[in-house]
Amino acid sequence: MTTTAPPARAARTAAAPAAARGARASARRREHMACGVLMTPFLILLATVFLIPVGTAVWLSFFSDDQPGLGFGPERTVFVGLRSYTAVLTDPTFLGSLGVVALYCLIYIPLMVIGALALALLLDSGVVRLRAWAQLSLFLPHAVPGIIAALIWLYLYTPGLSPVVELLAKGDITIDFLGVHTVLPSIVNIALWSNLGYNMVIFYAALQAVPREVIEAAVVDGAGPVRTALQVKAPLVRSSIAMVAMFTLIWALQLFTEPMLLSQSSPMINSRFSPSMYIYDAAFTRNNYGLAAAASVILLLCTVALSYGVTRWTNRSQKEAAR
Repeated sequence: MTTTAPPARAARTAAAPAAARGARASARRREHMACGVLMTPFLILLATVFLIPVGTAVWLSFFSDDQPGLGFGPERTVFVGLRSYTAVLTDPTFLGSLGVVALYCLIYIPLMVIGALALALLLDSGVVRLRAWAQLSLFLPHAVPGIIAALIWLYLYTPGLSPVVELLAKGDITIDFLGVHTVLPSIVNIALWSNLGYNMVIFYAALQAVPREVIEAAVVDGAGPVRTALQVKAPLVRSSIAMVAMFTLIWALQLFTEPMLLSQSSPMINSRFSPSMYIYDAAFTRNNYGLAAAASVILLLCTVALSYGVTRWTNRSQKEAAR
């Protein structure tokens, strides 16, 4: 004898999956709405401080102010296509500024990453006493505005004013900190003094997340402090090292404040010493906004390409280390 379910029960059984799907869809919509609400301030800020300025720079780079005839008529804005980009890329002063900032990066980035990591490892090892005070003293230079820091070091670099130069002169040591061969290391020194403590704090925070069991196991296996720091701790904070290297690279490519202030006392620093100074000179000295916009876009593309390269290289290194 065959029994059949009542019609009401069969209808409820068929409606249950549909109700569950509807509830899941409703929950998904609420999640999407919540994500949209939370992301809206970020997207507004991103569009305001990045996308709109970049779009404006790209737009301006295709135009220039020209005067018709023999130059006696009124200026008018005309479309020039890639002429500004060609002018920038064939300008020896801009190419020279790229060479200067490339050399600056080669000196500054390794010193910054290695120095900050070494300080963080020293603090984490417990060798340094009064750890909190050491962290504060190392971080304080970063709290000084960049312009003030550059002015302080300009005072220390200037002969006749600097007590450091005077002290060295008493020992028959003559160093021109703003000379042709020393001006770039002097700029690197200012940047290191300002930012070393900040990156040290990042590395120290990453080291605090390293499992203590791993360090204890390395010590039990006979690893000394130096070997533990270099072969155990440092590899475990590789992602933080990559992040600091990438952000340091981005800031280094925008070199502006230090050479701009030092240029007041050193003939070795001209108005187009770095790409950012070249852009400033083109916009506010030569009033060529199309040229300045083209140089800005080129610098942005270089920054994005190098940052992407660093990211790819670190990701590949992490995958190889994981194997």
